[in-house]
Amino acid sequence: MDDRSQSAHPTPLILEREDIARAKDRLNVIQARSKGRPLRLLWLLVGPGILVMLGENDAPSMLSYAQTGASYGIGFFLPFIMLTFAMAYVVQEMTVRLAAATHRGHAELIFDRFGRFWGIFAMIDLVIGNVLTLVTEFIGIRAGMAFFGLPAWLSAALAILVVIAAISSRRYFTWERIAMSLAVFNLIFVPVALMAHPHPTAILHALGTFSPLPGGFSMNLLVQIMADVGATVTPWMLFFQQSAAVDKGITKQDLTQGRIDTGLGAFIASIAAIATVVACSPLFFHHVNLSAIGQSQFATVLLPYVGHIGASLFALGLIEAGLVATIMISTSSAYALGEVAKVPSSLNRKIREAPWFYVSLLAGAVIAAIVILIPGAPLQAISITVNVIATLLMPPALLFLILLVNDRQIMGALANRFFGNAVGWTIIMIITAMGSTYGLLTVFPHLIHSS
Repeated sequence: MDDRSQSAHPTPLILEREDIARAKDRLNVIQARSKGRPLRLLWLLVGPGILVMLGENDAPSMLSYAQTGASYGIGFFLPFIMLTFAMAYVVQEMTVRLAAATHRGHAELIFDRFGRFWGIFAMIDLVIGNVLTLVTEFIGIRAGMAFFGLPAWLSAALAILVVIAAISSRRYFTWERIAMSLAVFNLIFVPVALMAHPHPTAILHALGTFSPLPGGFSMNLLVQIMADVGATVTPWMLFFQQSAAVDKGITKQDLTQGRIDTGLGAFIASIAAIATVVACSPLFFHHVNLSAIGQSQFATVLLPYVGHIGASLFALGLIEAGLVATIMISTSSAYALGEVAKVPSSLNRKIREAPWFYVSLLAGAVIAAIVILIPGAPLQAISITVNVIATLLMPPALLFLILLVNDRQIMGALANRFFGNAVGWTIIMIITAMGSTYGLLTVFPHLIHSS
């Protein structure tokens, strides 16, 4: 029995049910490993990494990538997006090691290692980001369904029903497979990109040269760069993958598969992200005036360039991205709040066994659904700025992560080494510098013209 179970799950009968469910999954893993079936073993152990990466390819992220392609074409941002997903892999691999070494969730570790003040600070950081992001997920779902003529209230209701259906399995492994079956449809943006008739040589040139970048450096470019970073690495990812890996039962023996899981997720997500940029690049080449439209109307504006089928697939992609992310982000909040409150928090439990976990999971989604139905709510402004806010919230979350993976008392031999620390601190400095630059130019916009 691990420390997390002892502190968070004190009821013997409920504890036994949760442990039995997890033990059944572990037995399958042990059998696959003992029989030398690596593909079967990988299939059983993948999940958290793929889900966290494809979950981060959420509605605001795909809209951000669409805005990127429409504003800047396929030059600088194609290799830049690949670089951000490589950065995401480095960050998320640390959460896999934390889960394997400690068998405890991210929020619980922060409270235990840094104290109540910093624990509350980290939770505020998480909750603000999650609530804002959930609102944008419903904006994306609403935009996608509006393309097919569905009203906003029905879009919100259907999204809530999907979340309820996903969590009603009462078993982590089943929930994980349901979520993965939805997440794979993130690749729906690939055929849309093909329908835009891209030039393969231009794409290869962009991937190899980080160019061209029309217009030079500007405040708009900085915001777009920050939005694309925020579309790849956000605080909820740290909390979700570590807690999901714990709920799944990941051990030190599973680290290789956990890394493959995370790397595979980053690769698939980067393909979908790049495809979205490519799909919307015709808007750039045809000088479409984006100021006259809202981000929610991308599917409609793409009609002349990708046809009705392509535009329909783009709209479906937004719906999928919003639904999967809503499930992931709501679950990350529920895990964190449950760990901090020391109440049962596992998808291996029935609803009546962990009522506060499931109530908090649904609460965020319901609040977000209500917000998008408020007449006159500034949905467009929220949608545009949420990834920038995510970037600004990321440095403190990364700082806690780096400190935890360097804590040899809890990590032992799995603690960070020189290379991991060098990359991790570099990522923190880059994101902090971006946020500082954004703040400086917001206050002193004339500086950008004097350079």
